[in-house]
Amino acid sequence: MLNYINYIKKYLELEKNTLDKLNLEEINEAMNALKSARERSANIYIFGNGGSAATASHFVCDFNKGANLLGQPRFRFQCLSDNTPIITAISNDIAYEDIFVYQLNQILKKEDLIIAISGSGNSKNIVKALQYAKEIGTEIIGITGYSGGEVRKLADYHLHVPLDDMQIAEDIHMIFDHMIMKIFCYTE
Repeated sequence: MLNYINYIKKYLELEKNTLDKLNLEEINEAMNALKSARERSANIYIFGNGGSAATASHFVCDFNKGANLLGQPRFRFQCLSDNTPIITAISNDIAYEDIFVYQLNQILKKEDLIIAISGSGNSKNIVKALQYAKEIGTEIIGITGYSGGEVRKLADYHLHVPLDDMQIAEDIHMIFDHMIMKIFCYTE
């Protein structure tokens, strides 16, 4: 039997150290943007690629079900990464870099909110959708890792993991989801 304990300790230590480096003011600002979107019944469009698409889908479940309390305005999350037939049709007939912007075209409104999840912050299909949102004046929350890339530059609010490690970044992106949802459940 192999002993992985030292590797486990290193991974968890890196995760803990990274959590301590998060910008709490930025998280607070993003949470207020989410609260405002809920209060004005805005649509919240969320999307990502790969693991970030899975995280986006998880956000939708947690906020549309878990954070919707009786008597409170409801969150209106929609995940643009969830519909495989739409994504493959757009990819095949138009271009993969258009999978999100095409879905937003002519439905995105200024009062809506965009949440873009990207480990690197440089996925072309995400950047293109954010550029479109900027043209309309829609606010953007960027959830990133590494340097944050173009997504961090385009976003109005940031949930940024300051580390060049995709797995730790994705772990902490899920912590953002669960933490924010739980705080909304107990403070609203």
